[in-house]
Amino acid sequence: MRSLGPIRIDDVVIVEGEFGWIEEILTTYVVVRTWDLRRLVVPLSYFIENVFQNWTRRTADLLAYVYIYVDYTVPVEELRQEFRRILESTPLWDQKVCVLQVSDATEHTVQIRALTSAANSSKAWDLRCLMRENLIKFLQEKYPNSLPKARAEIHPFTPDGRPSESALSQARTSSLQ
Repeated sequence: MRSLGPIRIDDVVIVEGEFGWIEEILTTYVVVRTWDLRRLVVPLSYFIENVFQNWTRRTADLLAYVYIYVDYTVPVEELRQEFRRILESTPLWDQKVCVLQVSDATEHTVQIRALTSAANSSKAWDLRCLMRENLIKFLQEKYPNSLPKARAEIHPFTPDGRPSESALSQARTSSLQ
């Protein structure tokens, strides 16, 4: 059998939380080759009676995204330009989608979503890893202060647990500013 309703040979599927490719479709079972080369033998009826993900039902192309968490000081436009440069330098990108946006902001970090597209799931995975690694490297080399950081104010205390005079003085000074 080459095809059975919702699945075809080489379709990329997620079955019971396992990512893999349809390798064989036989009369009573389907063989799914997982990303780590294990084989799942699944009753044919599973694909009729259960919900599963088929990433390649009509086409193999996929969107690939990564999230990067950065400090509020991140230069978004420069990061956007670097993202495009990364994509243009690799054949993994199918040249359809290239979007970098601030997708969220918390009290500590800004969330950046880098969204792109690839011809198939293998290329999408490799592209996600490449984007993540290169965006982090770019920030480390060019804008290290834009990496997430914890901020804390340190106020010295006396041995009996009361704020020291310098801490009180600093608190008075900063409240006047």
